[in-house]
Amino acid sequence: MALRRYGQDCSIARALEVVGERWTLLIVRNAMVGDCRFESLLDSLGIARNVLAQRLTTLVEAGVLERVPYRERPVRHEYRLTERGRELAPVLAALMRWGEKNCPTEQPSPNRTLVHVRCEHPVELVLHCPSCDESVPTSEVVPRPVVRSAVEPGDPQHSADERPPTVLTTTVPGVH
Repeated sequence: MALRRYGQDCSIARALEVVGERWTLLIVRNAMVGDCRFESLLDSLGIARNVLAQRLTTLVEAGVLERVPYRERPVRHEYRLTERGRELAPVLAALMRWGEKNCPTEQPSPNRTLVHVRCEHPVELVLHCPSCDESVPTSEVVPRPVVRSAVEPGDPQHSADERPPTVLTTTVPGVH
C-alpha cells in the first residue's frame, strides 16, 4: 500500500493515512458488528461501489481487514477484522461517545450502548495510569516525545506544575 506522506512524523498522522477517510471508519464500524460482505456494506452504508472497493483494498493492504472467501460459485468474499482491526474498537468507541455528546441530531439516531458481554452492564472509556493504578482525567494527560537523556521525569526541569493544563502539547527538554 502506498501511503501518502505529508512530512509529519507523528503516529496520529500515520494512523490517519490508513483510517482517516470517512468511509473507512464506517466500514470498520460495520465489520465490528458483523456486517462484512461487500453487497451488505454497499447497501447499509450507501457508498459508491468503486469507493467501497478502494477502501476495502486499502484496509486489507494495511492489515486491518482480511479477505476471506465464503462462497465458491460464484466466488464471494467477506472482509473480517484482523487483530489490528479489532484494536480500533476503543477508537470507534471514543468517537461514538464524542459524537453523541458533541454532535447532537434532531432526529432519533440508532445510538448503541457498549456493554460488557459477561454482565451486560455499560462500559466506560477511561485513561488509566498503570504506575499509579488510577483513572486519569484528560486534563492531566500530555504527550511527550520519547527522548533519551540524563534528565529523569521527576527532575524540576520537567515539573508538571510549570506546564499549562492542555490535552495535546509537545514539550522539548530544556525549552520553556
